[in-house]
Amino acid sequence: MSSKHVTAEADVRAASDQFYSALEEMANGDAGSMADIWSHEDDVTTMHPIGGREEGWDAVRESWEGVASSSADGTVTRTDQIIRVIGNSAYELCTESASMTFGAEPISLEGRATNVYRKENGEWKVVHHHADLDTEFAEKVANMGA
Repeated sequence: MSSKHVTAEADVRAASDQFYSALEEMANGDAGSMADIWSHEDDVTTMHPIGGREEGWDAVRESWEGVASSSADGTVTRTDQIIRVIGNSAYELCTESASMTFGAEPISLEGRATNVYRKENGEWKVVHHHADLDTEFAEKVANMGA
């Protein structure tokens, strides 16, 4: 493996650390730092454990803000991380574990996740996040509007 590839993988790993730090902040009620690690382009997408699919930075940002507005006392960790770099793109596979108070009720979830990164202006940015559907969490989110 070339030193350039090793450096790129380390840079993506640092971007992943930034994303998971922002994810934990979101689980504590503040989605603001998501803007620092996500691409703001129209082609970004996400598929959260609450179901659905968002396309474009505005929709993705709103989805993080929506969950953050009802979240507190959160912790988020990842295990089994694999990162692959392909030119100016990279993907990450891992297992996410999260626990938080959501809508005044404790919730814990664990699932597989895939994150896709793209190098933009010399920085690695998230362009896609996909986590396994968690039906209990999806139901709690759906019932919040009821």
